[in-house]
Amino acid sequence: MKGSKKILALLLVLAMGMTMLAGCSSTPTATESPAATDDGAAATETPAASEAPAETRPNRLIYGSSTEVSGDIGPEAWWTNNATDQMIRDLINDYNVVTFDQDGAMVENASVLDGAITSVENEDGSKTFTVKIKQGLTYNNGEPITAADYCAYALVAYSPAAKEAGSGMVPLELVGSAEYQNGDVNYISGLRLVDEYTYAITVSADVLPYYFEEYYANLKPLYLPMYASAPLTVKDDGQGVYLDGGELVADEINATRYMYDSPVSAGPYTLVSLDTGTLQATLELNPNYAGNFEGQKPSIQTIVITKSEVSTAIDSLRTGAVDLLDTLSDGNTEINPAVDLVEEGGYDYVSFERNGYGKLQFACDFGPTQFPAVRQAVALLLDRKEFANQFCAGYGSVVDGPYGLCMWMYKESQEFFADNIDSYAYNPDRAVEILEADGWTLNADGTPYSGTGLRYKEVTAEEAGDYALNVTLDDGRILMPLHIMWASSEDNPVSELLAVMLANGEQTAAAGMEIEMTVMSFTDLLNYLYRDATVDERYGVPTYGMFNLATGFTQMYDQAFAYSEDPAYMGTYNNNFILDDELAQLAWDMVYGVEAGDDAAYLDMWQKFMDRWNELLPDVPLYSNIYYTVFPDWLQGYDQSSYWDFSQAVLYASIENAE
Repeated sequence: MKGSKKILALLLVLAMGMTMLAGCSSTPTATESPAATDDGAAATETPAASEAPAETRPNRLIYGSSTEVSGDIGPEAWWTNNATDQMIRDLINDYNVVTFDQDGAMVENASVLDGAITSVENEDGSKTFTVKIKQGLTYNNGEPITAADYCAYALVAYSPAAKEAGSGMVPLELVGSAEYQNGDVNYISGLRLVDEYTYAITVSADVLPYYFEEYYANLKPLYLPMYASAPLTVKDDGQGVYLDGGELVADEINATRYMYDSPVSAGPYTLVSLDTGTLQATLELNPNYAGNFEGQKPSIQTIVITKSEVSTAIDSLRTGAVDLLDTLSDGNTEINPAVDLVEEGGYDYVSFERNGYGKLQFACDFGPTQFPAVRQAVALLLDRKEFANQFCAGYGSVVDGPYGLCMWMYKESQEFFADNIDSYAYNPDRAVEILEADGWTLNADGTPYSGTGLRYKEVTAEEAGDYALNVTLDDGRILMPLHIMWASSEDNPVSELLAVMLANGEQTAAAGMEIEMTVMSFTDLLNYLYRDATVDERYGVPTYGMFNLATGFTQMYDQAFAYSEDPAYMGTYNNNFILDDELAQLAWDMVYGVEAGDDAAYLDMWQKFMDRWNELLPDVPLYSNIYYTVFPDWLQGYDQSSYWDFSQAVLYASIENAE
C-alpha cells in the first residue's frame, strides 16, 4: 500500500475489527539534533556570571485525561476499550513485530526483529510468515524475552480459559486456533516455535487476500507467570505450540486485567500504581526498554495520568495540577481558552485532524432503535450542523459516516459523498413522515395517533422482546412506545448540548418521540454498551438504546467484525448489535476481498460500505474535529498528529532543565 496514504481502523492482535471508544490517535516528526559547530561538537553557550542558574523541574509529566481510567488494562482490549486504559496499555506494552510510523504506514519493528519477516504461500492457499526476534530483549523485570513469549500471547488469547473469562478474542485467521479454543486439541497447529528466537505463523486461505496482510505476522510478548499460578512453559513437539506444566484458569486470566502493582511488561514505561478511586495512574520509565521501531527511548522519568474535568481543565493546566491536556475537542470550553493561554506565554500546542468522530450510537436489536426509521428520525430531529458549530466552535465539522477528517479515503470521496450520501439535514417534518411510514401511528390504547404525546407502533412478539415499556392490549396486540432510553456520561458538554438541542427540544416532543437521559460514569456507559456481564450481570441485560460517545481509529481501517452477524462478535466487536447481511458483507469485502497495496479497490469498497451504512444509520455521526494538545513550553520536542498519539509522541519529548 502507498506510504503516503493513511490507513486506519482498530485491529486487535490476531482478531481484527473493534473500534476504540472515546479516543483517537495521532503523528510527530523526529526531534532535531543539537546545532553543531564546524568541528562536530555541539554548540553551547556559557551563561554570564551574573545569570542565575536555570530552575530545575521534576522529571515528571502529569497527563490530564478527559476520559476516566476504568482500570481494565490487560494486554489488549479483549474485554473493554476505554481510551485512557488503551493509552496505558500502549505505554507499558510494546515489542510488536509490526507497527506503524509517524505517517501511519505499516513498518517492521527494527528494534525487535533480527532480519525481515518472510512469507511463503502454501499449496492449500494458506500463507506462513516466519519471524525472528533479536536476542537480548527483556521484560521490565530483566527476564529475557524469546520467541516462546510471543507464542504465549496467542496461547493465552485463544485459550478456552480466556473465552470462559469473557474475552472477546475469536479465532479466525490463525490456523488451528479454533480447535484449540474449543478444547478439541491442546495446541495451535498454525503457530510453530522454530527455535529459541524464531516463530512461524500460518494464516488460513479463508482470510486471504487481506489488505493489511503483513499484520498477520504480528504478535507481542506475554509474560506467562502473570497469567497462571501453574509453572507453565511453551513447547512445540512438532504439531504446534502448546502449554506444558499445568492449565490456564479463567479467574487468573481475568485477574490480570486489574493487576496494578508493577505488572511485568515490555514497553517504554512500567505501571507503578493505579487507583480507580482517585482515577490516577503512575508510570515510571523502563530502563530495560530497547526502543521503538526507530530505537527511540523515552527520557521523561515519570508519567502521572489523572482525570481532568472538562469544566476546570484549563485552570488545572494554568495552576500546574496537570502538565498536558491531550486532544481537546470542545471549541468553546477547551480550545479557545487553551489558545488564549498560549498567547499569554509559557505554553505551546499542537493541532491536528481527528482520526475518529463523535456520535450517537444505537443498540439496533431491541426497543425503538432496532428500527432504521427511528434512527433516521433522530438524525433529522437534531440540527447536526448547528450542533457541530456550537460544540466545535470552528474547530471541526459535521461528518456523515464512521470516519475522521484525516482519512485519505474521505479526502478522495468528496464527489461520491455529494452524489450518494444522505446528509440527514435538520428536517422535523421529514422525520415525522419517516416515522409514520414505519408504522408509528398509534396512541397507547391502539387508536390512531392523536397528534400529541408519544407515538406507538404495533410490533411482533419478536420485535417486542423484553423492552420494559411495551404495552399489551386486551386483544393481545403489543404496542411499543417511541421512548428511547439514552445513556450519557457525566460532566460531558456534548451530553449537555444534546439534551438541549435534541432530548428536550420542542421538535422532538412534537414528533411524538421521548428521549430519556440517564447520566452515569463513562465506565458504566461502556459496560452497558458492551453488555459486559463479566463485570456485573446487570450490564448484560439490554437496557439503553442510545449512547453518546466518540470513536477513534487506529492506522488500519478494518470494520470486518464491527458489523459481523456472528454471535461470537456481538458486544466486543459489533456493539451496535446490528444484523444486516449486506452491511456485514461489505465490511468484510472491504479488507478481505482486496489485495495488499490495491488502494483503488479498497477505496471502491470503502465507498460502497459507507453508502449502506448511511442508509441503516447504526450511529448518528455528529462531528469530526480538530484536536488541540496543550502543554507548557518547557516540554521540548513534543509533536503529535492524526496517526501518532501521546503514547508514541512522548518517547521523543523531554523536560527542559529536568532534575
